[in-house]
Amino acid sequence: MNFPGLSGYRWTGHLLTGVMLILGLAFLRPALAASDAPQSPNAVQMMEAFQKQQGDKDDGVTPVDDHKKKIIMFIMGVPLILMVLVTGALGIGMGIYGKPWFVPHMIMAGLTMTLALVHAIVGVAWFFPF
Repeated sequence: MNFPGLSGYRWTGHLLTGVMLILGLAFLRPALAASDAPQSPNAVQMMEAFQKQQGDKDDGVTPVDDHKKKIIMFIMGVPLILMVLVTGALGIGMGIYGKPWFVPHMIMAGLTMTLALVHAIVGVAWFFPF
C-alpha cells in the first residue's frame, strides 16, 4: 500500500486493516445483537396483567389540572420578572452611578437565576409534549 505522506511507515497497512476490522465489527454488531425471539401468548398475557395491576395501584400523587399549572407558573413568573428588574436596576446603579451595591446585586442575581431555573424545569416537565 502506498499512501501519500505515510509511505515510509511499515505499520500503515496494519493500522488500516485494524481500523477496517473495528469499523466492520461496529457495523456488524447491531445485526448480530438483534435476535428475533418469538414471544409466546403466555408472555403477552403476563404483560397485560402486569400493566393492569400497575394501573390499579394508587401511587399517592394527585394530578394537577392545566389551569392550576398555569396559575402556578404565573405565580412563579411574576416574582421572576420583578427580580430581573431589581437585579438590572442594581447593576445599572453600580455601573453608571457608582453605588456600592455589588453584594445586593450578586444576591439578587443568584436568587433570580435559581427561580429562573426552577421556572424552566417546571415548565418543561409540565408543558413539553413528551
